[in-house]
Amino acid sequence: MTKINIKEKFSLFAEHWSPKIVGELNGQQVKLAKLKGEFVWHQHENEDELFMVVKGSLTIEFRDKAVTINENEFIIVPKNVAHKPVAKEEVWVLLFEPATTVNTGNANGKFTKENLERI
Repeated sequence: MTKINIKEKFSLFAEHWSPKIVGELNGQQVKLAKLKGEFVWHQHENEDELFMVVKGSLTIEFRDKAVTINENEFIIVPKNVAHKPVAKEEVWVLLFEPATTVNTGNANGKFTKENLERI
């Protein structure tokens, strides 16, 4: 049982689109990521994803709309829903998702991260 300081953890890395694991519970992982620019369209067959904005503003594009999430807000993207995160400026997010979740879902490519670092 260790207290986690989110701001402190964000100070430990600079790269974008590279989630870091900061906690685990009940088969779920708590991850932190810095995002900037456009990600890829993707979806997750078996996992829902929670995106909580800690700093900045994140837009998640869906096929039929776009939703902007600001600081202290979150959105849950259900499994099998195609989405594309977009961050015009750097944004800090907390992700809560099953440990099996691959960040790019069904769209493997240059953004895909495996064996995530624990900080």
